Amino acid sequence: MDTPDSDIVFQSYGRCCNNPQFFVDFYDRFMGSSDEIRAMFRDTNMPQQRHLLRNGIMQLILVARGMPETKLRALGASHSRKGYNIRPELYSVWLDALLHTVARHDPQFSGEIDGAWRRAIQPGIDLIRNAY
Repeated sequence: MDTPDSDIVFQSYGRCCNNPQFFVDFYDRFMGSSDEIRAMFRDTNMPQQRHLLRNGIMQLILVARGMPETKLRALGASHSRKGYNIRPELYSVWLDALLHTVARHDPQFSGEIDGAWRRAIQPGIDLIRNAY
């Protein structure tokens, strides 16, 4: 029987979280993708932001595993035009930076794992993005 995408992603994320550098590398990649994104984090407490990222990714995975969407809906509200004003098109940049970083930190990374990540967390990302 095939392993569900959410299980594959949960295990992959666990391997990534074994190295705290994962979150540093993610933000290096994400903020390096554009001046606009770098400017969004200019006055940000990055250790705190990395902690929030760790929890946010886990929420995406937990929703994919069947948990309620309550925390993702709150994240969507905080990132909407009335909150941090994160434009919808930036979520694809975020996802690309995430998967690039997962590929660097998950020693078992493969095309199958990449696809599992995309399929598992895209509905949660869409929920956040659509709150804009």
